[in-house]
Amino acid sequence: MFTIGELSKQTGVHVETVRYYERAGILPRAARTSNGRRTYGTADVRRLSFIRHARELGFELSAVRALLDLQDHPNATCEKASQIAVAQLLAIETKISRLKILHRELTRMIEGCGNVRVAECGIIEALSAA
Repeated sequence: MFTIGELSKQTGVHVETVRYYERAGILPRAARTSNGRRTYGTADVRRLSFIRHARELGFELSAVRALLDLQDHPNATCEKASQIAVAQLLAIETKISRLKILHRELTRMIEGCGNVRVAECGIIEALSAA
């Protein structure tokens, strides 16, 4: 059995985030000792590691919840998991496209700066014109 601090260290998930995941219902409520301390088992470590990895990949909590539900039914097909992953990939590609646009705009602004007085700064002028 693990305390919440030990679970946090083992999974790399902050203690407050563990509590949040419990409140959100994606991590089962922990058992409590007689003095009220939370205790976790190896299944909780695996589940929290799964959640952390999914969140690192950018999945929203609703998608993580759906993936966890799928994980709980190992004999089902993985079609739904694939759909969720494809949707996440498309969201990432959209973000990348937007970031490329921002990159080009910032590059243009920096190139137009000229390191002159602020009153003549291309960056300040470009931001003021928006």
